[in-house]
Amino acid sequence: MTDREIITLYESGSREAAFNAIVDCYSERLYWHIRRLLSSHDDTHDVLQDVFIKIWKTLPAFRGDSRLFTWIYRIAVNEALNHLRSRKKWGFIDTGDNADSLARLIDDDPHFNGNELQRELHKAIQRLPEKQRLVFCMRYFDEMKYEDISEITGTSVGALKANYHHAYNKVRFEIEQKML
Repeated sequence: MTDREIITLYESGSREAAFNAIVDCYSERLYWHIRRLLSSHDDTHDVLQDVFIKIWKTLPAFRGDSRLFTWIYRIAVNEALNHLRSRKKWGFIDTGDNADSLARLIDDDPHFNGNELQRELHKAIQRLPEKQRLVFCMRYFDEMKYEDISEITGTSVGALKANYHHAYNKVRFEIEQKML
């Protein structure tokens, strides 16, 4: 179902059906997007539930100023980043070295089923600064256009390209060092 069909369904009064269509269309994509930001299956599951609760509560206020897709992703990004900040605030993530704490979560996650190279890739991504990590994941994994990322993050396309370039080079360097 397309975003336009979901909005039409919602506007026709079938609000629960529209919400169920959102869940069907976006659950898996949002799960993996959030998972790449948080590294933990359990945290991702909790945040994903929060995302859908927020969508349900705020869907009546959706005005169509942005596309449904980018609006949903913006909610997911905000919830994931709020979760990270909350974990840091309460001491669940080492505030001195937040990036290494996130990278260690990959080693500790029993649900991670990738090979060693994939593990190192995800650890390198977790060591990126927050903005670079976000842009890298959206561009590399989700294959989003810079214009969509710009709409989601409120950052200019030029700045996003620079963030991605720096992130890509950092990840590449770290992986190359591990392969030596």
